[in-house]
Amino acid sequence: MKKLLWLLLACFAVNTYADNQEADTTEAQMTAEQFMASLAPQSGYIQLPGGVAELNLSDRFQYLTPESTERLLVDAWGNPPGNETLGMIIPATTSPLSREGWGVIITYQEDGHVQDSDADDIDYDDLLDDMKDENKAANKARIEAGYGSMVLVGWAESPRYDKATHKFYWAKEYKTDNTEENSLNYNIRVLGRKGVLVLNAVAGMEQLDTIKQETPELLSLTEFTQGNRYDDFDSNTDHVAEYGLAALVAGGVAAKMGLFAKLLALLIAFKKIIIIGVLAVGGLLAKLFGKKSK
Repeated sequence: MKKLLWLLLACFAVNTYADNQEADTTEAQMTAEQFMASLAPQSGYIQLPGGVAELNLSDRFQYLTPESTERLLVDAWGNPPGNETLGMIIPATTSPLSREGWGVIITYQEDGHVQDSDADDIDYDDLLDDMKDENKAANKARIEAGYGSMVLVGWAESPRYDKATHKFYWAKEYKTDNTEENSLNYNIRVLGRKGVLVLNAVAGMEQLDTIKQETPELLSLTEFTQGNRYDDFDSNTDHVAEYGLAALVAGGVAAKMGLFAKLLALLIAFKKIIIIGVLAVGGLLAKLFGKKSK
């Protein structure tokens, strides 16, 4: 919404552009603090929608419902609507509307039980080389479609898997056209009985050290509920996923998504370009992928 974006982003000296949408009068008059309060952040014990997983938040973190997450993603961060999430984790003392703001988007992929038998056999340097090759092909297609490139620079943090807790995390660094700051894609995966809990940190590279420090707590506060945990798997009744840990890192889940879903995931993942970059012309897609050719 035009007036809401002006008010929110102007509070943090970020340029924005006018559109032709009509703004809701009440929301347009909100300050950034009032907008955040209207999202009604929650703390403590949270059972995620669907009951498959739960959060036990310390006073250092807060939870936004899927509805509040949608408002933050769309009204404040400028993503297109229709984001299907289980909500979002945000730091309690840092506003997601500020330059230093960041958050963790939560989703769930019920593609089956992901076996971790390949955990000790993955060469992540070789996997990175393969991912860079695929990235080159993807960039070629993106440029042909009229968008700028998004180059995989390398690991911002190498993948690490904990066999005892079945929790997995890694981070990728990307360089996008027309942006001075490289972007961070920080991933946490929690393996469960029938699928994977997906936590993607939305941040810029300058938040890498902060997120590294917070990762142990983020891992500890996220669990599947009783009956949905990894060790609850029943080989007689439950489906096994068609991919393993290496495919999770390389994008095995994303490979099952449609083109628009892939673009949407990238729009969310590179939110810091929206907040920090010059938001003067062209809109969100132009900022993320380079201004589309006319």
